[in-house]
Amino acid sequence: MTGGTGKTGRRTVALLRKLGVRTRAASRSGATPFDWTDPTTWQAALDQVDAVYIVPLDTSPSPTPAFVEQAVAGGVRRLVLLSARGVDVPGYFGSSYEGGGPHTQGEAAVRSSGAAWTILRPGWFAQNFSEGVFLDGVRAGELALPTGGGSAAFVDADDIAAVAAAALTEDGHDGEVYELSGPRALGIADVLDEIAKATGTRAAYVPVEESVFRAGLVAAGLPEEEAALWTDALKPIRTSREAPVTDGVRRALGRPPRDIADFVRDASAAGAWS
Repeated sequence: MTGGTGKTGRRTVALLRKLGVRTRAASRSGATPFDWTDPTTWQAALDQVDAVYIVPLDTSPSPTPAFVEQAVAGGVRRLVLLSARGVDVPGYFGSSYEGGGPHTQGEAAVRSSGAAWTILRPGWFAQNFSEGVFLDGVRAGELALPTGGGSAAFVDADDIAAVAAAALTEDGHDGEVYELSGPRALGIADVLDEIAKATGTRAAYVPVEESVFRAGLVAAGLPEEEAALWTDALKPIRTSREAPVTDGVRRALGRPPRDIADFVRDASAAGAWS
């Protein structure tokens, strides 16, 4: 499993081990060292492995096709790829993701690999508020984003991990593309309201222009290209393209997705915003 210590990777590892499945967590900081930019580290992650959960590197050209080729040549029979919602929709993201970018390259690679495959296309993670890019703003009391009045059906990373674990271990998921979302759409301010109910402290949502947001990222030390990528990645929230609720979690697991209130309750109990 690549990205074995990331948001979805570590959760998938935990679920698989709970099921008694022998699991190798490969990442730059994991027990099995793995670096997407260093192909010499790939074989150790793939040795005697039957199925792989691929958490790709978000760069173009993508290293995923070369990794998939090596995996299948070494005997991997099942591939589960973490992709992204909207990669097949023209204009879903900004120009930085023209044609779906590295996710499209990864999807094409697993489809043509000859192995059994499943593709997961989640939208924006709820966990971005508790352990990701929004956390510092929430803790500081002000979250400034170029998302206007848009909304998204934020998906819980626990659901993504559950779908990944099912696809890796169960029959019936081969050739499936699961579009993953939460059960309802919320604006950024709505999510902050949910967090306030659980913590007693409310962070303010401050809408900003894209140019202002991008300039702030650059001023904080982010390269221009990466700042443009982050700004474009928020476009589906701003345009509410992330708002429609999808049926991927229910199709894969036979149950509805976790609500944002469930995520907030658990994250607050774990001290995410303390």
